Amino acid sequence: MQILLFFCRIGCFTFGGGWSIVAQMQQEFVEKRGWITEEELLDFTSVARSLPGIMIANTSLIFGYHMAGVPGAIAAVVGITIPSVVIIALVTLVYDAFRSSPFVLRALTGVRAAVIPIILSAALRLRRGALKDWVGYALAAVAAVLSVLGVNNIVIILLGVLAGLLIGEAKARKGEKGREPHDLS
Repeated sequence: MQILLFFCRIGCFTFGGGWSIVAQMQQEFVEKRGWITEEELLDFTSVARSLPGIMIANTSLIFGYHMAGVPGAIAAVVGITIPSVVIIALVTLVYDAFRSSPFVLRALTGVRAAVIPIILSAALRLRRGALKDWVGYALAAVAAVLSVLGVNNIVIILLGVLAGLLIGEAKARKGEKGREPHDLS
């Protein structure tokens, strides 16, 4: 029940797409409660982003499963979904008035602007878990360039997987066995 309520609350304030959930989960579950580490959140987000479907639902499902198995996964997805379904249902009922309201348009402009620093803040905090050395920064830079050039996200992710495997194998051959899979340092 606690997972359902947490995700319901998060779902009420997840504006700006899937990345805004990362900031809220980082604050709630990493910093405040210590339920997961930054590395785990980064892993959850990476997997969720790589899978088909809605990133917010995927991230919630993975976190819920990690915390409480199948019941936790179901509770997290239901919790994150309830606010959106209720809001969309209400907006649908008053769509014509909503669409043409200058007040609503101005408010949404402010919400979009406010979401950007929230997402950037989460990205900067999660950077510590993802980028541990120059190799991580180099991979991130290459991925950023590929993204700006319009390379498909799936291709970028697969290239990241390949690079991680190759780097990990090279380090293992040098005798650096025993490191965590997400630790490329």
